[in-house]
Amino acid sequence: MNAFFKSVTFQCRARCLVILLLLASAFSLRAQSERKLIRDGNKLYESKKFSDAEIAYRKSLEKNKESFAGNYDLGNAFYKQQKFDEAQSQFQKSLQGKDLSKEEKSNIYHNLGNTLLEAKKYPESIEAYKNALRVNPKDNDTRYNLAYAQSMLQQQQQQQNQKQDKKDQKDQDKKKQDQKDQQDKQKEKEDSKKEPQPKDRRQDISKEDAEKMLKSLNNDEKNTQKKLVKKETTRVQIEKQW
Repeated sequence: MNAFFKSVTFQCRARCLVILLLLASAFSLRAQSERKLIRDGNKLYESKKFSDAEIAYRKSLEKNKESFAGNYDLGNAFYKQQKFDEAQSQFQKSLQGKDLSKEEKSNIYHNLGNTLLEAKKYPESIEAYKNALRVNPKDNDTRYNLAYAQSMLQQQQQQQNQKQDKKDQKDQDKKKQDQKDQQDKQKEKEDSKKEPQPKDRRQDISKEDAEKMLKSLNNDEKNTQKKLVKKETTRVQIEKQW
C-alpha cells in the first residue's frame, strides 16, 4: 500500500513539474516575443516610420499590457505622429506602472510635458515639468522646457487680455452708438410733434446785402416819384381846328 501511494505521489510531482516547465517555456517565449516586438518597433522608430512603430508597440502590449517599455514607447510614437491626445493618455498610463525608477518617472513626466506643450495646454505642461524636476532636480532640459512653457503661458494670457479689451471696447462703442441712435430717434419724434415755424429770411441775408437791397429800393422809389412829377407837369397841347 505504501508503495502504491509513493508511486501516485511521484506521478503527481512529475506532472506538476511538466506543467511548470511548459508554463515557464510559454512565459519565456511570450517574453521573447514581447521584447522582439519592442526591438522591431524601436528600429522602425529610429527609421522615422512612426506609424509602423506604433503597430509593433501595440502588438507587444497584446503580449504584456503592463510592459513599461511598450507603453512608454507607444506614447513616443503617438507624439511623433502629432497624436497629442493619444500620447498624453499613453504617458499617463505609463505612470501607473509598478516599481518605476526615478529616471523612468522623470522621463515620462518630461515627455508628458512636451506633449501638453505641443497641444498648447501650457498650465498642464508646466505642472508636468515641475513633477519631472521634483523627481530629478538636475535635469536641465526639463528646466529649460519649463521656462519656455511659462513664457508661452504669459504670452497666451496677454493675447487673451488684449482680445478681451478689444471686445470690451467694441461693446462700449456699440452701447454709446445705440444710446445716440435712441436719442436721435427721440428728438426726431419730438420735433415731428411741433408745428412748423415760418423761417425768418432776414437771418439768411448779410448786412451788406441788406444795405444794397435798401439802397436799390430807395433808388426805385426816387425814379418812380420823378416819373410821377413829369407826368403831372406835362400838358397835352391841343390845337384848335378851324
